[in-house]
Amino acid sequence: MRPHRSPQARARTANLGAVLHDEGGTGEPILLLHGLMGSARTWRRHVPWLREHGHVYTFDAAGHGRPAPARLTTEAFVADLAAALDPIAEPMVVIGHSMGGLHGWCFAAAHPDRVRALVVEDMAPDFRGRTAADWAAMIGSWPTPFRDEQHMVEFFGPVAAQYFMDSFELRDDGYHLHGEVPVWRDISEEWGTRDFWSQWAAVRAPALLLEGEFTITPPGQMREMARTPRESETRYEWVAGAGHLVHDDRPEEYRKAVEDFLESL
Repeated sequence: MRPHRSPQARARTANLGAVLHDEGGTGEPILLLHGLMGSARTWRRHVPWLREHGHVYTFDAAGHGRPAPARLTTEAFVADLAAALDPIAEPMVVIGHSMGGLHGWCFAAAHPDRVRALVVEDMAPDFRGRTAADWAAMIGSWPTPFRDEQHMVEFFGPVAAQYFMDSFELRDDGYHLHGEVPVWRDISEEWGTRDFWSQWAAVRAPALLLEGEFTITPPGQMREMARTPRESETRYEWVAGAGHLVHDDRPEEYRKAVEDFLESL
């Protein structure tokens, strides 16, 4: 296994700016995109084995520890991502969870020359008619700040607690949200007003779709994505026992699926 971070890698990170993080490794670039309310750190348990397949980068989306775009549209988030990726010249493998999966395929549709392959985890193109109002109200009722790790685990359970501990801002008095609930609500609300089928159909790169057994996506949509006519092959895998956080719920199955896909490219 490669060392976690060399001095040269840390220097490259500084040059890339605060939102795009150079995680080390050699070879073709691999970009990891987190989900809503997440952060680049949510990938830290997977970065070591991914370094064996390429040069790994993680990214903190706008609205997550930094200002959100003036207009909370998917296109604005993708434009922000594209600008941050300017230092990476080679076509990359883009691996995205949930919101990161959506941003990944919309980025691939808008910039086909910059993406050589795509992994989408538990995200679908059409949530029209759904609202995030109740979800946002629930978040607003959380007992923040959370005192410590034990408080987080007791409240969320071990898997989700780890995701949020990797994401929230740790201060002297505990874990604070690293963004604004109305912003996160409105990001999700946009998905209830439109669909992203045309962007998916425009993706030219080969793709792997991973859906958890206890998915948050509308039934059947990820399987339908695999049947959408495209220039390149699409693989679909259903992961038994996994919830929305497939990569943390079933890390071994997730790793095998992704590694098999990367080795097939």
